[in-house]
Formats: sequence, structure tokens, C-alpha cells
Amino acid sequence: MYSQLSPHRAERVDLPGRFGPVAALRAPAAGPDLGATALLVPGYTGSKEDFAPLLDPIADAGLEVVAIDLPGQYESAGPTAEADYRPAPLGAAIAELVEKSAADGRRVLLLGHSYGGLVSRGAVLAGAPVTGLTLLSSGPSELPPGERRTALDYGEVTLREQGIEAAQRLNEVRAALHPRWALLPPELKDFYRERFLRSTPAGLLGMGDSLRTEPDLVAKLARTLRSSGVSCLVVCGESDDAWSAASQRDMAERLDADFAVLKGVLHSPNTEAPEALLATLLPTWRAWLAA
Repeated sequence: MYSQLSPHRAERVDLPGRFGPVAALRAPAAGPDLGATALLVPGYTGSKEDFAPLLDPIADAGLEVVAIDLPGQYESAGPTAEADYRPAPLGAAIAELVEKSAADGRRVLLLGHSYGGLVSRGAVLAGAPVTGLTLLSSGPSELPPGERRTALDYGEVTLREQGIEAAQRLNEVRAALHPRWALLPPELKDFYRERFLRSTPAGLLGMGDSLRTEPDLVAKLARTLRSSGVSCLVVCGESDDAWSAASQRDMAERLDADFAVLKGVLHSPNTEAPEALLATLLPTWRAWLAA
């Protein structure tokens, strides 16, 4: 079973960021170096470990790979103001990381998962010099009505009124309603708990609010991609329970982007079906780099 605890060769490092050190997992290209870096950005309540199953295969394909915690997540320092966790300011912070890689002469392939997709969009809109943008299980705007949005509504009230430990207990109560939760090994449940509790309340609140208010910026992103000549790929699971596959297909069409849907997959192909995801990512990225 693949998970955030899947083994890999990447080294734990800290990168300089505008809000403080950014925790990352970094692995150099193995074999012939294609001169490019894949920068992987996680979603809400996520972390760099969400990409653990992808790290070695991406490095083995000749790409340096860097997976980060967003500012305020898990092991990364973050700002104190909730507003600084919206996609635009976080996107500007990611754009600075991209610029540092580009300054070293490397092309950057930026991938954002879920809320990380909204942030990665913000980075491109902020002028990040990327060669390609991959939006993984991310949407055109705020989360639509559904279980995930309802969980955000209840979670915000609990976090504000009772604190982060109470919010974590609520998370576990809701998770236990799904049969998949009972199948998870105890060490993975412990990791989820530790990661949530080590994230900043301001970050959880700011990102959570943005997931309920983010406007549709697809047309603006399309113009930016077109004017800068940046390639784009949209990938999702056919049973995504955050943004539907249909809404992501529509977003891809509006962006004039490549689109791939993974059969039998929900919201996190990076841990649910990494081999299928890599079979889409790697050929696409190679084509971008060869263009």
C-alpha cells in the first residue's frame, strides 16, 4: 500500500522562504539530468510527504524533485495572519522558490495538488517562470457543496472556539465514518494526527476560508499561460469527491490544457494510484522539456 510513509531516497532539507524556512524533501536527478526540477505543492492539511510514492520515480526519470510543506503546514514556518494563507500570497511565496531554481539554470515543472493547485495557479499569476504547470485534483474556484465543504464549515467553528486539538478529534470522528479509515495502519493515523497538530491554526483557518471563497480565475490563468508560452496539464481521479472530474475537464478545456482522468481514483492519485499518475506525468513532462 502506498502512503505518506512510503520509503524514498529524498533528503529532508529547509529552503529559504519569505515566511521562514520551508520544509522540503529533495532528491537529485538519477542518471542523465534533464536540467529540470519538479516542484510539488500539497493541498489543505497536507505536506511534502503526500508525494512520497512519486519521489524516487521522478528522480529516476532524470528530474530533480522537490516536495514542500506550504508555509504554516507541518514542519514549515508560516505567517500569523489568516489572509496570508490565501492562494495569492502563498502563490507569491512559491513563485520566489521557482525563481531561485530558475536562477540556477533549471527549468521548473510546477505541480499543485488540490489547494496546492490554487496556490500554484497563484504562483503562475504572480509571474513564476515555470516551463509547465500541472493541476492535480484541483478546481477552477471554491469547493462546491458536498461533504468536504461541510467539514470545513464545522471544522472552522470547532477550531476557533475550542482549539486545534478539538478540531483534530472532530477530524478523526468524521474519518471513522468511512470504512477506509479502519484499514489504515496505526502509524499512518499517528502521522496524520501529528501533522495536523503541528500546522498553524491561522494557516488552517486561512486556507479553509479560501476553499470556500476562491473566485474562478481560469480565464485569467489561460491568458497568462498563453502569453508566456507555458504548457499545462490537468489530472484527476474519475471519482474525485472534491471537484468533480467533469468540472476539471471543463477547466482543462478553458485553459487549452492536456487532460487526463485516472479510473477508479478519488482525490489523491499521488497516494492512491501513483503508478497510473506517473504514467501520465512523466511522458507529458518529457514532451514539454523537449519542445
